[in-house]
Amino acid sequence: MAWTSESIADQRGKTFVITGANSGIGYEAAVALASKGAHVVMACRSAERAKDAVSSLKGRVPSASVEVRSLDLSSLASVRAFAEQLAKDLPKLDGLVNNAGLMALPYGKTADGFEMQLGTNHLGHFALTGLLLPTLLATPGSRIVSVASTAHRFGKIHWDDLMGERGYEAWAWYGQSKLANLLFLYELARRLEAKGHHTAALAAHPGYAATALQHKGPEMEGSRLKGAIMTVGNSLLAQGPAMGTLPTLRALCDPEAKNGEYYGPRGLFELVGYPVKVSSTKASRDRADQGRLWELSEKLTGVRYAALG
Repeated sequence: MAWTSESIADQRGKTFVITGANSGIGYEAAVALASKGAHVVMACRSAERAKDAVSSLKGRVPSASVEVRSLDLSSLASVRAFAEQLAKDLPKLDGLVNNAGLMALPYGKTADGFEMQLGTNHLGHFALTGLLLPTLLATPGSRIVSVASTAHRFGKIHWDDLMGERGYEAWAWYGQSKLANLLFLYELARRLEAKGHHTAALAAHPGYAATALQHKGPEMEGSRLKGAIMTVGNSLLAQGPAMGTLPTLRALCDPEAKNGEYYGPRGLFELVGYPVKVSSTKASRDRADQGRLWELSEKLTGVRYAALG
């Protein structure tokens, strides 16, 4: 039997944080959780787009309990400010969905000097998770879900040029950031289990979901051709964001989902379909690289996971 949003149990009394919840699969995840009674914190960089998203969400779920908080994952100062205020305001946190991301952008750097895709997709979420971890650990049954991508399959960690300063290619560094998501997630899951914590860490990917994500890179490049290719691909091959968010929701809400598991669409090449447990590459399972990236991420962000050693 296919797992759908209707498979989600009543979530009343639970609180979830979703990064990048103003559009795409993050927005659809917020809609699904709110419709089940959860309180959803929509962590968004653009206050204006978030305002429109809340209006749209409440049009679909009039009883929705949602709030918007400002978060720019490309700024560690913003991440710290968000996490510190949230920890003060929320006594418990049932789930963190590390969803926001950038894809195949022209070269750029974050406020802290990191390559933009690695800095936003991985390092920003690494810092956010570490800062919110005490609240998550204090909440029985809490979960952390990292949204990865099939792009991790061509990803490679460029240890000798992590920030792309000596040579950069947009898709290669996107793949690096998505591989980093999984290396981090698996290391996090292992450490949580080793310390006997009941918080679980899982990963998910949306397959090929038609969202605004595909168009950001071509827009920044000013490439009409690439934009047109993305439009055609979205029209012919992709599933909608409501389907694309199901693997994330299953990882977050399915009682049968376990620490360290990875969910994606069940269709051909994991492009479309209902969510099932899927596998990832040998590179993503490399224990040495998992530990190496963890230590480097702590050093770069200044965020230490004291509770996990």
